[in-house]
Amino acid sequence: MPTDIPERRTALPGGRVSAMPPPDGSYVPSTPPGPGTGRPRRGAPRTAAGMSRAAGVIASTAVCQAALMVGLGLLVTGPAARVWPLTSEDEVTDALARARTGTLDAVSLVVSGAGDTAAVVVGTLLACLALLLVPRLPRWRDALFLAVAVSLQSLVFLVITAAVDRTRPDVERLDASPPTSSYTSGHTGAATALYAGLAVLVLHRTKGPWRRAVAVLLLLVPLLVGIARAYRGMHHPTDVVGGLLNGGLALLVVGRALLAGPHVPAAAPARHETALRTPPEHARGRTAVVFNPTVTDEAACAGLRRVLEDHGHHGADFVATTADDPGEGQTGQAVREGASLVVVCGGDGTVRAAAEALAGTGVPLAVVPCGTGNLLARNLGLPVKPAEALAVALRGAPHRIDLGRIEGDAMAPAHFTVMSGAGLDAAMLESTSDRAKALLGWPAYVMAGLRELRAPRMRLTVGVDGARPLRRTARMVLIANTGKVQGGAALVPAARPDDGLLDLMILDPRGPSGWLGAVVSLVRRRPQGDTGRAGGSRPVEYFTFRHADIRFDAPQPRELDGDPVAPGRRLTVRVRPGALTVLMPVRGE
Repeated sequence: MPTDIPERRTALPGGRVSAMPPPDGSYVPSTPPGPGTGRPRRGAPRTAAGMSRAAGVIASTAVCQAALMVGLGLLVTGPAARVWPLTSEDEVTDALARARTGTLDAVSLVVSGAGDTAAVVVGTLLACLALLLVPRLPRWRDALFLAVAVSLQSLVFLVITAAVDRTRPDVERLDASPPTSSYTSGHTGAATALYAGLAVLVLHRTKGPWRRAVAVLLLLVPLLVGIARAYRGMHHPTDVVGGLLNGGLALLVVGRALLAGPHVPAAAPARHETALRTPPEHARGRTAVVFNPTVTDEAACAGLRRVLEDHGHHGADFVATTADDPGEGQTGQAVREGASLVVVCGGDGTVRAAAEALAGTGVPLAVVPCGTGNLLARNLGLPVKPAEALAVALRGAPHRIDLGRIEGDAMAPAHFTVMSGAGLDAAMLESTSDRAKALLGWPAYVMAGLRELRAPRMRLTVGVDGARPLRRTARMVLIANTGKVQGGAALVPAARPDDGLLDLMILDPRGPSGWLGAVVSLVRRRPQGDTGRAGGSRPVEYFTFRHADIRFDAPQPRELDGDPVAPGRRLTVRVRPGALTVLMPVRGE
């Protein structure tokens, strides 16, 4: 198997392997490995670019959160309303009304007040001020986590109440009824975001034997608020559960983005100032710019040319792709004519075509995002604006990343840089029109994905690295070289483009609880070593491998780096470690 990176592999628990650096030092891991795992630790984003990526993660995942909560609300008020235990909700509210006493009325009023708008706003402001002013060093990230989580919960709550119309319980209500739907409990959701968020910070940012007791007390507050709201006749039990879920998901979404942060390959270390005066090796030869004219106009090309000139790349050749050749032929020709750097301006399809020609050559690739998804650029930590991305890449250093090599029936062998798969994602890509992508951008994929949720699940057989094949059913099978998708969300959190491995995700949620479990699995950072098991009963499974063979019982839609390919019954995939050289940002960009 051709590769530019000599490897030494170490077996890890659970059958995982780690690519180790060769004795000559030609390959350097991005970050020091964490204990007990072959994958490096992930750090939280610490720069303006990192915070921008975190905002993208929050925005994109919040759309999924709102869709999930609205879907559950429509289920509760629709088909599930005639199913136990929802048929018993009126009995519960009647029982709470009969149990009222003067003392309980007074206590519930105080407890309910802990979740009203004024209390939550004031509590959030005071907590954030304390985090910024009390510690020796301000805890900006913790304060931002708390403020954004509370705000996100409120925004999603407004979307839910606008989309789901539910009347309040038919009992005497002890509070004035606000003009919002009974679903969900806004008091409970706000209390969950604030007090459970404080519990998270207490557990992870403080020391001492008291912290667990304080965290438990804080976690009890939203639960008591929910009970008080039901007692006072303001909400059904499922409204309270919905509030707890909405607040909890807001914490997961924001915490995953701000306190953990998705992984990108480590930036190249900053070079010494004197070294910057010497043009890099790739600036001394011919530079070719391969661009997709459908997404790159003349003004964009002029801007890229100015950036190249500013960085010592004079007289670059600009070559447009065509409908018959999306970039592979133009890139191959540039390499044969002696190009020392190839700049690719387009979407992931254009980048993939160029990578096909650059694989194994050692000629550096500078990725300029101009398409809809631009997933490779996002995973490399590049800005989304073309000129900025090119400038950051040219100030960076060459870094070798892996490629996936895939083939199947009615599908010629090809490389992919980001992801390939079958099922829901491929059907979603196939049904998304060019017009929708032009008007909406990547959210057009989300709209198409919702339409494809009714498609029947697949039956398949999976074999990885020579192990005994496993039988599975699935909505989607995704093979990932990188982990992040549109909006910066980490769909496959453990996937890294420079570890000599690929990751397989099998998505198979069943019913509302299954989809909820899938969402929770996708928004949290998956623990290291959490690979698939023989049971296969979870809504999301992950496998790490070097070679995999996937066979479907019936032809399935398939995709390659965001481009639909012919449906088929088979996918055979292997990794090519370090096959592609890309220009990576320097640390601190």
